[in-house]
Amino acid sequence: MSQVQDIHRQAMDLAEQADLKRLRGDTSQVQELLRQALELEAEAADMVANDMTAEPTRSVLHRSAAALAVECGELSLAEKLIARALAGAPPSDIAAELKDLFIQINLRNYLDRQGVTLTEDQLQLLSG
Repeated sequence: MSQVQDIHRQAMDLAEQADLKRLRGDTSQVQELLRQALELEAEAADMVANDMTAEPTRSVLHRSAAALAVECGELSLAEKLIARALAGAPPSDIAAELKDLFIQINLRNYLDRQGVTLTEDQLQLLSG
C-alpha cells in the first residue's frame, strides 16, 4: 500500500502545483501538470481497483482521479472511474460525492436532450 500512497502523494503534489500556477495567473503549464497528476492518480486507483478491502482508500483514489479527469476534459475516463468506484463498497459520503460528480458531468447533455436551455449561471447553480 505504501507504493500506492507514494504515487497518490506525487499526483496531489502535481495537482497542487497546477493550482498554484493557476492562482498566480501562470496558466502555461497548468494542463500539463493536471494531466501528469491524472496519470499518476489513475495508476494508484488501478493498483487497488480490485481490492474491495481497501476502502475507503479505493473509492477516494477513484474519486480524486475522476475529478482530475474532469479538469482535463477526459469525461469518458471520469465516468469509468466513477462507475468502478461505485461498483465497490464506498462509504456513503464518498458515494454521494461520486454520484454528484457524475451528475455534473452529464447534466448539460441531459438537459439538451430534454430541450431545456439554461444560462451558464443557471447551470452552475444546478451542478453545485
